[in-house]
Amino acid sequence: MAHLVRRFPNDAERLAKLVALGEVYDDDGEAITTTTPYQPHRFLYLFREPPPDEPEVPALADIQVLYRDERLLVVDKPHQVAVIPRGRWVRHTALVYLRNLLDLPELAPLHRLDRPTAGVLAFTIQPQLRGAYQMLFQNRQVTKHYLAVTAAPHPAASSNVPIRIESRIVKERGVARAQEVPGVPNASTEATLLATVGQRALWDLRPQTGKTHQLRLHLNSVGAPILGDPFWPVERPELLSDPDPEPPLQLLAALLAFNDPVTGRELAFTSKRRLAAWPEEWPSDFPTPGGARC
Repeated sequence: MAHLVRRFPNDAERLAKLVALGEVYDDDGEAITTTTPYQPHRFLYLFREPPPDEPEVPALADIQVLYRDERLLVVDKPHQVAVIPRGRWVRHTALVYLRNLLDLPELAPLHRLDRPTAGVLAFTIQPQLRGAYQMLFQNRQVTKHYLAVTAAPHPAASSNVPIRIESRIVKERGVARAQEVPGVPNASTEATLLATVGQRALWDLRPQTGKTHQLRLHLNSVGAPILGDPFWPVERPELLSDPDPEPPLQLLAALLAFNDPVTGRELAFTSKRRLAAWPEEWPSDFPTPGGARC
């Protein structure tokens, strides 16, 4: 907080109010407090007045609630919906939309999904419990599975045999794409080729870390870029500017599971969505889509 006040002295009063309301987030989607230690080279996000020309996001109306109790809200996010206000979107984001729709003014995301990525997204309803749930993500006690459709599998990939992809990923301020650089790996993904049909492949991805664009970078690095990706293998500005690209990024947060730190119950949530580029059924050994299991 002291760093923010030094950086933006003219906004000190407004910043103090926003931090007290839990509306300033780091780049892991966690709300900062007055005691959050400063960390260099990180991004912070806060709520601001919506721009007068903010684009409409028709997909917002397609958000589906998978689970809700007095502590948690879990939804199935469509493609092309930002989780929190940033860039061109403020009002037309999952957080602001759900706060207003469900009358949950203290709703806060527990993790993040890129705007083009669809699937399971979890929020906390009670601010006092937010820390307990966020520690699950920080301590890697959450199981995540993503499904992705790629143009073709890597020649060395064998069906149902996991491979580990590791690299060092950095995201520079003001640069849209993260990038892989030489150095000690800080990002790790377990990738399993589930099936192939013609020139398309279906992957199960289990990230061990949560770096920006990690899954997209890692599949591209093994010669299997995700279909509909505006960044890899080459930048496609037309996909970035299109509010409804076809196909959207073929990446789905398919499963999220953890033990509830309050009740001790095992919770598992699966997306009901499908990836348009994979009309075939999911492999039988992958968790059946359908909502929540407690």
